Amino acid sequence: MFVINIQNMLQDGMIVGGWDKYEGGQIFSVPLGGTILKQPFAIGGSGSSYLYALLDHEWKEGMSQEEAEKFVVKVVSLAMARDGASGGVVRTVTINADGVKRNFYPDDKLPLWHDELEPHNSLLDILAAGNPDPMVQ
Repeated sequence: MFVINIQNMLQDGMIVGGWDKYEGGQIFSVPLGGTILKQPFAIGGSGSSYLYALLDHEWKEGMSQEEAEKFVVKVVSLAMARDGASGGVVRTVTINADGVKRNFYPDDKLPLWHDELEPHNSLLDILAAGNPDPMVQ
């Protein structure tokens, strides 16, 4: 019998968010090593490396609930488009003074990143047009 002890090899980071009547909404990132960082936003997971530049560029302080929800769905959809391990649906959870609100966005309701760009006859544009043979225009 061959046994591997992996207890000391398991590592994880986490994002903790919540709301209280004194501080309002708060987000904390706890990366590997255990440091607790209070941040205006936090991302994690295999698709997160694709998103840092977009978040740095487009995130703004004081977004409305609706703006923030739309923004989160957009950035998670972008991660899914680039990262095969990021799943196919988006689930959001909003925590505020009114309680907890959950939303579910199935794959057919998610924005496609290339819908925001001018078509340039790229492979993605050709595939989005529904051509069964992408190499023939």
